[in-house]
Amino acid sequence: MTQSKVVVHTEARLLAEAAAARLIVRLTDAQAERGEATLVLTGGRIAAQIYQAIRESPARDAVDWSRVNLWWGDERFLPSGDPERNETQARAALLDALKLDPARVHPMAPSDGPDGTDAEAAAARYAAELAEATRPGSAELPHFDVVLLGIGEDGHVASVFPEHPVTFETRPVSAVRGSPKPPPVRITLTLPAINTTDEAWLIASGSGKASAVGLALADAGPRQVPAAGVHGRDLTLWLLDSAAAHELPPKFRSLV
Repeated sequence: MTQSKVVVHTEARLLAEAAAARLIVRLTDAQAERGEATLVLTGGRIAAQIYQAIRESPARDAVDWSRVNLWWGDERFLPSGDPERNETQARAALLDALKLDPARVHPMAPSDGPDGTDAEAAAARYAAELAEATRPGSAELPHFDVVLLGIGEDGHVASVFPEHPVTFETRPVSAVRGSPKPPPVRITLTLPAINTTDEAWLIASGSGKASAVGLALADAGPRQVPAAGVHGRDLTLWLLDSAAAHELPPKFRSLV
């Protein structure tokens, strides 16, 4: 049975440190159970803080990073190494400090990659890469232990934006054109793909996210507030700071 949980920390720094500690434990547990762990990364300011906190944690090497599979939930379709790419951010904040197996690291293609500026082809390539990594006899996606998701002020997750055609997408990976946030072209996992994860962690800090968080937890429609459409198979975990939790529905007010 899917469980939903909301955890509120007093400030963004504590949120990042607590999320980092929680993630280290989760990956370690997954490796103890299955011999490997699979994590889907996100971008954004709070994500960078979490990655930095993992990098600085004395418990960091409790995880065998050579047996962690890394994917991305979405990417800005920009040239390789562009500072606005989520991959670039994650490598600078954490990945470059870890002993990773390069074969287990799966960034989304850049706009100067094998598909050039054809975002649809790049999305199809990523879907094929995901399918290739599945266990024998499984469907289109590998086993995700945790999908990390930031939440936009408009309630978007990954690059699934409110009222955008991608909210209706059933394929696991989609190109996004006409994004309301720059850059206009992106690649994203879709909600059906995200919702195959064991645990979905939705992470938000700052008062600018409070309205979106409140609407999502008040069971808004996923077309209007995509964050409301995220559900991990085992756990949907909301990790917030006090500012982002300011407009929680009444049933959660005791957490603030």
